[in-house]
Amino acid sequence: MKNILLLAASFIFSTATFAQTVEKEPVRKIEVTGTSEVEVDPDEFYLTVSLKEFYKDEKNQKDKVTIDILEKQLIQSVQGAGLPKDALTIQGITGYQNSIGKKKNPAQFLESKQYQLKLAKLYDVDNLLSKVDSRGVANTYISRVDYSKKEQLRKDVKIKALQNAKEKAAYLVESLGDKLGEVLEIHEIEDSYNTPMYQMAQMPMMRMAKAESADVAQSDLEFQKVKFTSRIQVIFRIK
Repeated sequence: MKNILLLAASFIFSTATFAQTVEKEPVRKIEVTGTSEVEVDPDEFYLTVSLKEFYKDEKNQKDKVTIDILEKQLIQSVQGAGLPKDALTIQGITGYQNSIGKKKNPAQFLESKQYQLKLAKLYDVDNLLSKVDSRGVANTYISRVDYSKKEQLRKDVKIKALQNAKEKAAYLVESLGDKLGEVLEIHEIEDSYNTPMYQMAQMPMMRMAKAESADVAQSDLEFQKVKFTSRIQVIFRIK
């Protein structure tokens, strides 16, 4: 009986040792990187408007037109152009001192206020400042552009990058007489979304010529496009 137990124990040990020494068959796989890039025309334009207080009688520093008055004029212009009031937001408030004459009269503090206006069409710009006193406008320019459906487009670009990876892996594997298997791993390498940025000196206010019809003549020049890029690394099994 004792010999039988020893023999059984020896057999189990030998089997375990053999199993440990047997190497697993390596997984045949291919690793590729899929890419996709899409450029679209912007459909959101962000206009920066800077208003500043001023004196109607600049020489004597009298009859000041306050920032509140100018802001009301701007709001009226925005609503008159058919834009919602919430399209206009405040970016910042600053101030400066104004002095006249060599002897310099007591410096008067004047307020300046910056606004951002979200536009869907550039030809709206011509009407925006129609009711604002031009002496109270410090500067106006397009600060940036954007694309309203960017989240959906980012998803679409990623899907195209995955499809590109699969297509690439398939023709490489099939060229060797094999077939492509299931996905083993997916790694996102790049997910970029680039919108052009504009400096005030580069992109001044665009005032389009008025037209009798509802459409206003557009410039032949185009804005830089919004670019979406995706790079995804995928590992497939080779059947």
